[in-house]
Amino acid sequence: MSHSRRWRLQPQSPELCSRIAAELSIHPLVAQVLVNRGISSGDLARSFLKPDLDQLHDPFLLPGMDKAVQRLRLACRNSEKVLVYGDYDVDGVTSTAVVWRYLRSIGLEAFRYIPHRMEEGYGLNSESVSVIRDQGVSLVITVDCGVTSREQIQALRDQGIDTIVIDHHEPEEGAFPQAAVAVIDPKCEGSTYPFRDLAGVGLAAKFVHAASGKFPLHDLDLITLGTIADVVPLRGENRIIVQAGLGSIYRTTKPGLRALIRLARIEGKPVTTYTVGFTLGPRLNAAGRMGTAKTSLDLLLCEDDAASDGLAELLEEHNRERQKIQNSVFEQAAAMVEDDPSFREQKVLVVHGDNWHRGVLGIAASKLTDRYARPSVVISFSDGLGTGSARSIEGFHLNEAFAACASALESFGGHSRAAGLKVRRDKVSDLRALINVFAGKNLAADMLPVIDVDAQLPLAQVSMELLGQLAALEPYGEANPAPFFATRHLRLKTSVQVMGKETVKFWVTDGRVACQAVGFGMAKVCSDLKIGQPVDIVYNLAVDDWNKVAQPQLTLKDIRPGKSGQKQ
Repeated sequence: MSHSRRWRLQPQSPELCSRIAAELSIHPLVAQVLVNRGISSGDLARSFLKPDLDQLHDPFLLPGMDKAVQRLRLACRNSEKVLVYGDYDVDGVTSTAVVWRYLRSIGLEAFRYIPHRMEEGYGLNSESVSVIRDQGVSLVITVDCGVTSREQIQALRDQGIDTIVIDHHEPEEGAFPQAAVAVIDPKCEGSTYPFRDLAGVGLAAKFVHAASGKFPLHDLDLITLGTIADVVPLRGENRIIVQAGLGSIYRTTKPGLRALIRLARIEGKPVTTYTVGFTLGPRLNAAGRMGTAKTSLDLLLCEDDAASDGLAELLEEHNRERQKIQNSVFEQAAAMVEDDPSFREQKVLVVHGDNWHRGVLGIAASKLTDRYARPSVVISFSDGLGTGSARSIEGFHLNEAFAACASALESFGGHSRAAGLKVRRDKVSDLRALINVFAGKNLAADMLPVIDVDAQLPLAQVSMELLGQLAALEPYGEANPAPFFATRHLRLKTSVQVMGKETVKFWVTDGRVACQAVGFGMAKVCSDLKIGQPVDIVYNLAVDDWNKVAQPQLTLKDIRPGKSGQKQ
């Protein structure tokens, strides 16, 4: 099932780019990347390139904030017991930590609760309602969840317990919990808040800001962690938070976070969005995937070095276990795809197994989608009922697809690119057939994965100065990816050198200048390349400062045989 890639050059806007470049004294190529990210004026470009915490919006612009702060002040006057109820992912855990730390700082008796992923599932549930009642709590603050828990919030209200909901998810059918004292969610109907894409921890910080009168800079490390890990768009307020907060993770004085950084072997190294997304985030998520995220929350709140080391070791064990189980499930699922010829004709992969660990189904689906460039559904069956996770590709809306398959499903929910479902074993064939009928009507015939190319770049324009200006676009992440450039009609100046982990290095030239290219994991793709061969390439720009003077390097994304005898 090997596949090639389609290069899609973004619409070029030379006049707008020239105007922005002149106004800000930046390279036109940088201006083009900004335009590709939706920046349409010099003022917007200036705000994007120089984000500042002073640009954050007034938290009282959020719906429900006034009522929430008033209710919290009443709790302070009456010395009430308050419980912070979070989610089991990094966003939920950091949100819980930020709000709980604030409540304790103002003298409230505060509890915290994270549901067990396997036993309780997402959000408020009947078991947790009983626990809350038994603890003598009179106010519950939900973070990164709650907007869909209408029945449970009503049950709490019936028992004299108030609820403040702080959530960034879409309300079910547009209806938020009427029984809540306040719902702080920029996605609620009627919200006029200027930025709707804050993570749960961003909203938790806004709540603390409103209640205390200042943004909680002392917890900027936690706020940044949760924002990056939740893969929200790194634009607007999220970009402001992350740009300011990456350094606060590096400099953190929190014993738990320091222990995690030490154990992940990144102490003293720059913290990037990649570091959080692929090193720290997975470790914090591992406890929740394997069972309870309480360990992750305890670590982030721990104030003792020795205890932090023990908790970090426990997370490391959970992460190793998660990797082992995840790889096993993925290998079984991929073998099914490889061994069954019928999958070659299907635009959506639906695979299932018995008693696969539910905590890793989403990761396995994501890896299948990456390998085969098509939507994937991975289902684990137990006693005839299957729980599944799905991941998608551009142009295929999973929630709409599952709505078209509703007759085969017990339940489903999610977004365009990620969703979950429950299905009976005897309905799996129906699900596979229905979702592929939907895909036949809604996916392109070739289904080639797309690389969005920001601009075509002559090799002669590649320079350290350009790299320096492009660095102002960081931090990269969701909705602000590292820019890709294409250069055509090059030739290999050197043979391909194969290094560890199938990494390749070689030099390319346009006949006037030459530049080194590196391709991670691209040994097979580049195995037939010869000196002098014409090639076209797509790449990111990076700095190569390994054991010599810093110089530009092309980090390959894709390479194709070129046509000889042409100039750029």
